[in-house]
Amino acid sequence: MPILLRYFLRLAPTNPVAVRLVQNASRRTKHLYLRMAYLGVLVAVLLWALITSTESDQMSFRQLAAAGASSFQIIAYMQIALICVLAPVFMAGAIAQEADPQTWDILLTTPLGAAEIVLGNLLGRLFFIFALLLASLPLFAVTQYFGGVPGSTILSSYLIAACAATVVGAAAVALSVSRVVGKRAVFTFYVSVISFIAITWAADTITGTPGKVTQFTCLNPFLSLQALLNPTGYATYPQGTYSGLQAWMLEAPVSAFYLLSAISSVLLIGASIVTVRYGGIAGLGGITGRTGSGGVPWYRKLLGFGAANAQTRAARAVWTNPISWREAASRNATFSRTAARWGFVLVGCGFAIGLLIFFITGRVNAATYRTLLSFTVAGELAVITLVAVNMSATSVSREREDGTLDLLLTTPITPAQYLTGKMRGMVYYLLPMLAVPMFTLALGAGYAFLGELGALGPVNPAEVTYTVAARTGGWNAAAVAARTIEVPLVLGESMLVAPLVCVPFIALCVMIGMSFSLRSKGTLGAVVSTIGVLAVIAGFVGVCAWNAGSQLPVLGSALAALSPASTVFASLFPELAMTKTVEESGLFSARTGLFIGAAVSAFLHLAVVYGLRSAMTRNFDMTVRRLAGTK
Repeated sequence: MPILLRYFLRLAPTNPVAVRLVQNASRRTKHLYLRMAYLGVLVAVLLWALITSTESDQMSFRQLAAAGASSFQIIAYMQIALICVLAPVFMAGAIAQEADPQTWDILLTTPLGAAEIVLGNLLGRLFFIFALLLASLPLFAVTQYFGGVPGSTILSSYLIAACAATVVGAAAVALSVSRVVGKRAVFTFYVSVISFIAITWAADTITGTPGKVTQFTCLNPFLSLQALLNPTGYATYPQGTYSGLQAWMLEAPVSAFYLLSAISSVLLIGASIVTVRYGGIAGLGGITGRTGSGGVPWYRKLLGFGAANAQTRAARAVWTNPISWREAASRNATFSRTAARWGFVLVGCGFAIGLLIFFITGRVNAATYRTLLSFTVAGELAVITLVAVNMSATSVSREREDGTLDLLLTTPITPAQYLTGKMRGMVYYLLPMLAVPMFTLALGAGYAFLGELGALGPVNPAEVTYTVAARTGGWNAAAVAARTIEVPLVLGESMLVAPLVCVPFIALCVMIGMSFSLRSKGTLGAVVSTIGVLAVIAGFVGVCAWNAGSQLPVLGSALAALSPASTVFASLFPELAMTKTVEESGLFSARTGLFIGAAVSAFLHLAVVYGLRSAMTRNFDMTVRRLAGTK
């Protein structure tokens, strides 16, 4: 075999690192379950979309084609969402498994070249994501039987998903090669991916012209897919409208997304290949060099930290429950985590104030403001949930790995005190972050309340007019007279309803994460398992609450508060989230039902939290002994 051909084969198909990753991971049962769940979700969504869009016994070919096209759009968006969720999970191993155990140092002692090491890690982990995409291809092909879905559109949607996964994979490998991160960066990496998607989506909504693409379209896989599937509702600009880079981004955003993804991946992998044998960024001296500074920088003083290389620190007061204090004030009291926590608070509050100023000054209308508010609050809650999952899912397993748990078991602290203290400390740590989406809602609700009091003038700018169409009564619906209803911009009671639902939900996330952390041998497995279980539970409850809220009169308004997402939606769009109740019983009944439902939701979440804590307390000693000595 020619030497050149052998070299290129060892870069990809016969790469020893890629072969090792594929052979070892493909035998794991959890990966089989993950592939089954991925396909099961897509099949269920496709069946649901086809059933709801083909309810009539007789349909024309045009209607059948429209049903097939709408069903394809739904599962295409679902596939992108699943890939954006699963790609960081698969690629997290590139950070956690290669960085902390110094696997890179061992690989560098082998005859493998730098390109073989880096590309092997990338291709070996991307294999599983591409396998998921390939497995779902027959499902997408089924939609062509109904018509309305060109084959080129299906392939383009797959290419968008593959490009997004490749960029995520290249970024994960680059982080691993840099040597400046360890297992703690897995969560930061996950949040960064979700935050980037949310920020570019919000920027597109704020800066763009309605119905037109923006410069951010080619940076976001969801926006690129929207430009591909909805060329009339989210249209590109005609050829020749712009010139240079702007023409490329606004006239052909999908092609721009392909090219930008390829360029970004090549640059990240190229930098990794060049620096891998020098120890990455850390080996080159890092951002701050090999030696720390002699003084205390102002930003460390601002957050209450001393010098990075200081041998002493100021004494701190410990709470009555030392476990709770350690979780809230000690275990996460690193400069990077403290800066990220309070940075999230400052940026979130500033963005909320800016949104309200934009609305008051007329830069955005009421509909756009409510939409931006919903995306902002939902994105912030998603980030906080991921923080809760990362903290709780690593709380026990990390202490088992470093031996701290063995020391704690020699103290008089009981399992009940240990578990309760951990949950209390983590919830307390998350409260400042959780205050950000609550503050965002409270700003809009306060402004809307001023409008209801008449403080904003004779014409209230903080309300939306909802037109109710006349409807005759039937066996499942009451008669409704045609009228208009003035709906507040944000429901005033959302200042109470949102915390009442979100705080117990975060406590539930913490308890689920702790239960997996207690039973898992490693931190990464606990995080992945927790995310999977919470995604299923939150998705199922959220969809039920979402549909019941709009379809059931009176009772639906209470059921809409069972999930944080549906609660936020009902607080911002009560006429859409609680349609039947608003139309048949009035807005006051819907608001009352939402408040009662929030109280019931809080009770149910806390009851589940108490049940999980009791079960974990009973099995604590047995579980700890079974996994004793696990590293």
